[in-house]
Amino acid sequence: MQEYYYELVVEISSHKELFADFLADTIPVGFEEIQSGFIVRSEEELETIAWGLEQFCEALGKALGKSIELECHHQKLKNSDWVELYQKSITPLCIGKFYIHPTWNESNPELINIEIDPALAFGTGHHPTTASVLRAISKYVSVGQSLLDVGCGSGILGIGAMKLQAIVDACDTDIISVENSIKNAKLNNLEFANIWEGSCSLSSLKYDVVVANIVADVLTFIAKDLKNALKKDGILIISGILDKYEEKVLNFYKDCEIIEKIIEDEWITLILKRK
Repeated sequence: MQEYYYELVVEISSHKELFADFLADTIPVGFEEIQSGFIVRSEEELETIAWGLEQFCEALGKALGKSIELECHHQKLKNSDWVELYQKSITPLCIGKFYIHPTWNESNPELINIEIDPALAFGTGHHPTTASVLRAISKYVSVGQSLLDVGCGSGILGIGAMKLQAIVDACDTDIISVENSIKNAKLNNLEFANIWEGSCSLSSLKYDVVVANIVADVLTFIAKDLKNALKKDGILIISGILDKYEEKVLNFYKDCEIIEKIIEDEWITLILKRK
């Protein structure tokens, strides 16, 4: 471990979810989400990331026809301070049947344990959409079912399904997410049946459950592929939908009925079934 690391605090006035997508696609490390934006930490200097964020902010503002305020604060800190503070900030979570905890915390004998190393993952269950989908998986997934996790990220959703003894495939267009999912599965002594870099359309199989925790726009683009991946009576769980975009997304799923809607803060998770 190096003696020092770099920290970039990013504060933005609006469209936080789009900046999160930009960071997830751009940087090879995880980032922490805070009320006003994000914190990125790395042993490499982060000026290039700050510059990229400024360029993205300017382009997004032009595309939307509105001004977006962005502030980036960069500093150099001692690594020992970061490790201690970071470990204190990541707390275990009870979500449905699951207990999600970092590697340095004890397991819970009364729940199904999912062990996640936050250093390897973007998703640890703390975001409302991840938590909501885990609740849905806890309720709708059963032993022996087949499940496809589209946009697997850290792999936590697929791991949850495997813990319920489902047979899980997963995919992500980001190779880092695929690698993280494999590592986190191994951490839990599990293995995906199939996992690949790319879209769900690359699979010819039909699944009992299809899960996609992405963003609203992508859910509209891949709606047909997600539905095509379902068995006749399959369940589709989609999330990453801000409440203001719910109607827009549902316009692409008019041939589905809403089985359940989970609302957490401003985020919506929909459990759907073909009519």
